[in-house]
Amino acid sequence: MKIGIIADVHANLEAFQAVLNAFDKHGVDSIVHLGDIAGYNANPNECIDLMRARGIESVLGNHDAAACGLEDPWFFRSAAKKAVEWTSERLTEENRCYLCSLPEELLFNCRCLGVHGSPTSRDDYIIDWLDAMRQLEYLNGREVSICFFGHSHKPALFSEKGALHRLEVSQSHTLEQANRYFINPGAVGQPRDKDWRACYGILDVDALRIDFYRVEYDIDTACRKVLEGGLPEDNAKRLRRGK
Repeated sequence: MKIGIIADVHANLEAFQAVLNAFDKHGVDSIVHLGDIAGYNANPNECIDLMRARGIESVLGNHDAAACGLEDPWFFRSAAKKAVEWTSERLTEENRCYLCSLPEELLFNCRCLGVHGSPTSRDDYIIDWLDAMRQLEYLNGREVSICFFGHSHKPALFSEKGALHRLEVSQSHTLEQANRYFINPGAVGQPRDKDWRACYGILDVDALRIDFYRVEYDIDTACRKVLEGGLPEDNAKRLRRGK
């Protein structure tokens, strides 16, 4: 069985569609999203509609929470705050209710946990191995061997045994039964590791392997929509810079 793992779609419809097309070619059996369907880019309703139509399970991201009114975005940086306010004004009531209904975490495939920022908070960042290891105590007593997270927009794999991997294109990692992992599949809608292409992962349950991929998408259209929609120009620039 293959499970597609994605995070941080951020209303980038072109990137999201490209990743879903890639999943179809890979023949994945299901898809899990690690939060932030909304924010930054110009197609929040379309991305939510597509998420729901495809039956993709998702957790609640910090931008999702702010866009639907569950969280005050006072601490967001300027461009992010403006984008959340722009999104909130345009969400359909149905999609607002959908975002409000999203859980803080997902348990799937028996031993996998999906969160946005960390097991303790959707606003936490796991950037390095030490950040990941500080979260281990929150997995103790739970039948969880892999914690998938997003939020940093950077693909990464951290293992309890001390191995640290910074992930490149089309890397594959075999996972050990007697180990615990924190894995970020990278961002679909706004990567921040200096590679503009949409990033995603595929968990092969039978082989106990995680594969990481990149896919190109129509970034010109995505940027044009940001500018024409009246969103901050910096959001379009970040898409092209991949940071």
